[in-house]
Amino acid sequence: MALRHLSLRDFVIVKQLELDFSAGFTALTGETGAGKSILLDAVQLALGARADALSVREGASRCEVAAEFDTPAPLAAWLQEAGFEPEATLLLRRTVDAGGKSRAWINGSAATAAQLREAAAWLVDIHGQHAWQSLTRPAATRALLDAYARLDTAPLAAAWHAWRAAARQLDEARAAQETLAQERERLQWQIGELEKLAPGEGEWAELNQRHERLAHAQALIDAAQTAREALQGDSDSGGSNALAALEQAQAALQAQSHIEPDFAPLAELLEAAIAQAGDVAHSLSGWLARAETDPEALREVDERLSQWLSLARRWRRTPEELPATLAAWQAELARLDSAADLAALQARAEAARAAWLQEARRASAARAAAAPRLAEAVTQAMQRLGMPGGRFVIELPPLAPEEAAAHGLENVAFLVAAHAGVSPRPLEKVASGGELSRLALAIAVTTSRLGSVPTLVFDEVDSGVGGAVAVTVGQLLRQLGADRQVLCVTHLAQVAACAHQQLVVSKQSSAEGASSRVQAAEGDARDAEIARMLGGDPQSAATLAHAREMLAAGQAPAAAEFAAPEAGGARKTARARKGRAEGGAADRVADDAA
Repeated sequence: MALRHLSLRDFVIVKQLELDFSAGFTALTGETGAGKSILLDAVQLALGARADALSVREGASRCEVAAEFDTPAPLAAWLQEAGFEPEATLLLRRTVDAGGKSRAWINGSAATAAQLREAAAWLVDIHGQHAWQSLTRPAATRALLDAYARLDTAPLAAAWHAWRAAARQLDEARAAQETLAQERERLQWQIGELEKLAPGEGEWAELNQRHERLAHAQALIDAAQTAREALQGDSDSGGSNALAALEQAQAALQAQSHIEPDFAPLAELLEAAIAQAGDVAHSLSGWLARAETDPEALREVDERLSQWLSLARRWRRTPEELPATLAAWQAELARLDSAADLAALQARAEAARAAWLQEARRASAARAAAAPRLAEAVTQAMQRLGMPGGRFVIELPPLAPEEAAAHGLENVAFLVAAHAGVSPRPLEKVASGGELSRLALAIAVTTSRLGSVPTLVFDEVDSGVGGAVAVTVGQLLRQLGADRQVLCVTHLAQVAACAHQQLVVSKQSSAEGASSRVQAAEGDARDAEIARMLGGDPQSAATLAHAREMLAAGQAPAAAEFAAPEAGGARKTARARKGRAEGGAADRVADDAA
């Protein structure tokens, strides 16, 4: 079980619809124009398809689509990584207003359309009625074969891009040798000028501070001498000093502290002040012993400052930026030296090419092994789809050396012989549209059985077939429904009769306009719908009898199960298919290509 429920409100011609889905094969039928494809459009909108104002029912302000799925185990990890709450069921909701603006939610949390599309890759594969057209595109055919071969082409693409980048760098270096030489010469001269100065980090601030001290050396000496004399001048010469006055005050208070206890702490404070003033006087004496005016040192600092300023003006920088400028130029020179090393660049390009070639040969081997298996599987399906004696051939024409491409060393070509005795020809040269449709269906069924996406949707892929072939199509879809959920829009009674359940889409007209509704067809209602599809009178006893006979045959087990050869024998049972997340990603590519 995968798609559980679909809810529509004001979508195209659907005013409101709540639709439950079952496991197995479900056929969507109804008159032409009733709105069968509208349901698929709604599912695709919920899965992130492009929003369009035309999706909104005329007269409504907005439409809303909600699709509820079972959550596949591999998708739960993606939900958690993307910041959504993983739950047993997954609710995708989308609204589109009359202006074409859309909003989206995943499990109630706001999401982007791109995130809906990412989630969709784990949920649904859709095969349209023109699926054969993709089989004429080289990229699609290659992707389909690679998916069947379980070939991870990401390393091949990465190796290709690495090789092309290395080759481009080598070509640019060769073309720019003269320019690089001029640039290196200019940088070397600039670096040489700055290296003569050798500006150190933080040196500019230090030079300015030192210059300030040297320029005011005499003033500093005078200040220190004045302070020292004030603290401890020679009292014998009749002068006074601060230390002596403090000592006299402290002694006076200390002498009377036994009478007045409040004097004791004041005397202690004066004692501490005397000690601190003595330290200051001692430090000033030491500083004065070392201090002297130094005109030569001042001249040297002036010269150094002038050099800094001169180079800063020349390179249009502030003096503080010179150390960083030198480091940047040195780094740029190292880069140019590396770019100018043609031998190293050529060696790097050759190594990158060898790495790509190794990956390309690995891909070639995988394709060569998988191509006959896929061709045989599709050939077997063709025999049951009204193309007896037909053959499906996969060729791998090699590319010329100068045509090397990101995808490897060869192209992938699909050829078909529709009948025995006919040489296989390229698909685009097969004239019959019916044959193309049947071939596309054969490939879709073959590759879909190998996938792990829980829901497969087929939109009128049975167009152009009928009779016994239509019965076979129905049987194949029913067999697919034994493993996974299959939804198919069909006009063929033979196909619908094989479905496990049938939903009938009808269009009604009223004063408010046309609207579509969907009802499950069971019992007599299903007999009548199959009779209608047969083209006779749905009320005729003969037509109804024919419809019941067709339903009975369609619901009976098929005489022979359809079995596609495995890609590499990797999967033998449906249980082994469960949880194959990595292989499932490749299957989705294959199904899309088909």
